[in-house]
Amino acid sequence: MSYRTLLLMVLLVPAMLLGGAKALDLTIPVPIWGREYVLYFPFEDAAALVELPKVEGPDDPSRPLVVIDAGHGGRDPGAVGTDADGGRFEEKAITLAIALALRDELLRQGGVRVALTRADDRIIPLPHRPEIARLLEADLFVSIHADSAGSQNEAVSGASIYTLSTEASSEAAARFAARENDADRLNGITIEGASANVSAILVDLSQQRTQEDALAFAGLVLREGESALAFVPQPRRSAALAVLRAPDVPSVLFESGFVTNRDDRARLTTPEGRAQYAGVLARAIRVYFARRAQPGEGGE
Repeated sequence: MSYRTLLLMVLLVPAMLLGGAKALDLTIPVPIWGREYVLYFPFEDAAALVELPKVEGPDDPSRPLVVIDAGHGGRDPGAVGTDADGGRFEEKAITLAIALALRDELLRQGGVRVALTRADDRIIPLPHRPEIARLLEADLFVSIHADSAGSQNEAVSGASIYTLSTEASSEAAARFAARENDADRLNGITIEGASANVSAILVDLSQQRTQEDALAFAGLVLREGESALAFVPQPRRSAALAVLRAPDVPSVLFESGFVTNRDDRARLTTPEGRAQYAGVLARAIRVYFARRAQPGEGGE
């Protein structure tokens, strides 16, 4: 039997059967599509793939929740700097130490719940970081990073703070976003299905109020850190950073400094320096939540 003959049979036989049934005035019963006819195939819940961290602090869900994200980790060291003695300084260790210091400071002051995306040296896939904040229904997401200016630009120093934008605020911000958004590929993890269209949709979904809140918090960090930390010129920056794309959680990325700069390293790698960062961020967080608790209050 040829392929053409088989195809004709597949197409014509059902039609002939229906035509004959009509000529004989027969009724062909149609099944009732109820539960017994439907096959259910369980799919693993995408949220189950995200390991949710422990929430610390007051046992009161009405208290605001901050999710602190220590950038990089595991096989991905992030930015790397070295000193004159050959010492190696990795961003993943610096960001974790600052995140832990900030957590401890917030818990010491009380009144705020805290969760860390990672509390040790492990890989957290880039899309999971903001998703953790969303699943925990966080009130604020703070991602902590450090940067590198390369061995030829050791004089570059200072902190900065990023909020989400479809357009980078500067060429430096665009380069930084490209590097950070490639973190999963550096980790050996590929984000399946990611595309420019998906990214654009996620950015569009970011609510106006959420972005306003993120900008307000960024301003508070700059105000509280003005006399305690060194910032780069024009420290308020924006970029299309994947880690900030939680549409319903105000999110910022705090760039703590440059591992390639000697003065920044002194702050980034010492208990005293980390306490300064933690103090500034903790004060900004408390002022931010205090203002949100007062109707009509906003801005800086």
